[in-house]
This record gives sequence, structure tokens and C-alpha cells, in this order.
Amino acid sequence: MRSINRTGLVSGTGLIITGLTATLVALVFPIWSYADRSGTGLDTLNAQTVSTRFGPLSALDQEFITKVRLAGLWELPAGQQAQERGTTQAVRTAGEHLIEGHTFLDARVRNVAARLGLELPNQPNPQQRQWLATLSAAHGTDYDQKFANILRKAHGKVFSVVAQVRANTRNSLVRDLADDANTTVLDHIKVLEATGYVDFDALAQDAATASPPPLTNSPAPPGPTQSPGAPIPVNPSPGYPMPPAASRAKPSSTP
Repeated sequence: MRSINRTGLVSGTGLIITGLTATLVALVFPIWSYADRSGTGLDTLNAQTVSTRFGPLSALDQEFITKVRLAGLWELPAGQQAQERGTTQAVRTAGEHLIEGHTFLDARVRNVAARLGLELPNQPNPQQRQWLATLSAAHGTDYDQKFANILRKAHGKVFSVVAQVRANTRNSLVRDLADDANTTVLDHIKVLEATGYVDFDALAQDAATASPPPLTNSPAPPGPTQSPGAPIPVNPSPGYPMPPAASRAKPSSTP
């Protein structure tokens, strides 16, 4: 009888010790695994951020600068085209706002990129070239509708990027550029909506079904780089000039 009780006591104690050990391991393992794990958001931020005299420059900051330049490369020709093809004064006015806004922003972004030592693209990306081709093939009211909806959809997506950059950037030049971009993009959204052609139901459905787009390759970090080549013309027609080629200022020896 005593032997049976002793065995049961030993077995019960062993089970308790085993259970406590398993619990301790379960509690300690997540702390160890997450505290020492690479690839977290903070690790990614630190790995993709470079130092500048205007503050840290993240990958998102660089992506934003590139997007501002790309926007001007296709929206300036689109605005000039709208002034010529628009069948209503509202469409032609929207085109005028695009020209004025992106003429200003393109000069700003080239200045910022030069001071940060970043390369900029000299032609629109494939999707933007496709948008220009779609507009070039349209006429009359069909042109008005396509112009308003293509441009409004593009501006809506850029608007969210501007807000994210403005809220999180640690770079003073990028912060100021985001302020200017925010004002310009919001103005363009309003004048495009004022045409009366924007399909808000389609915009909402597109936003609800769209997956997050992948980041494009960021431009080179600050440092010695070759100057960009001459821009490749991709205007809707020879009558729609592109913004000036991206350029870089000569490095200054004084801050």
C-alpha cells in the first residue's frame, strides 16, 4: 500500500514539474524569438534609410520623390491635351490646373532630388504611357469622361501616399515637398470632380477590390551617381511638351 502511494506521489510530482516547465518555456520562447528576430518593420526601416543633412531619408521618402516626378511627366501633357480637346469649360479648366500645378511641383521635386543626390526618371512609367494613349484615342464627350476619371483615380491613389509620407517622414525637405504636393493634389481632385464626369461608384469599388501595390525600385541613395540621360519623348503628340529633364546640382562644399 505504501509502495503504491509513493509511486503515485512521485508520478504526480513529476507531472506537475513537467507542466510548469512547459509553461515556462511557452512564456519565454515568444520573448526570445521576437526580440531577436530580424525582418520586423523597424529593422526594414533602419536598413532602407540613409542619413542626409536634412534628416533620415527612408525608402518611402525616396519612393514619394520619384512618384512626384512621374506624376508631372504624364499629367502635364494630359493637362495640355485637355485644354485643346475638352468639350466643356470645366474640363479645360481642369487641364489648366494640371499644367500649373505640375509645372510648380516638377521644379520643386527636381530641386529636392538634386539636394539629396537622387536620380529621377525622365519618362512616364508603362501604366502612365497607357493612360496617355487611351486619352489620345478618345474624342468628344468620351474624351471628357476618360480624362476626368483616369486623372481622378490616379490623384486619389497619390493622395493617400502623400498623407502617409507627410505623417511619418523625418526629412525636412521631403516634409516641405509633401506639403506642396498635398495642396496641389487636393486642388486637382476638386477641379476634376467639378467637371461632373467623375464616377464615384467606380472609384469606391476600385478602392474596395484593389490589393496594395508593390513598391517600385527606389532611386539610388545619396552619393556619386551619373547624371540622367536625355528624356525619351512620349507625348500624346508633338504639341504636348514634357517637363524638363531631371538634373542634379553640383555638390556644395558648405551645408
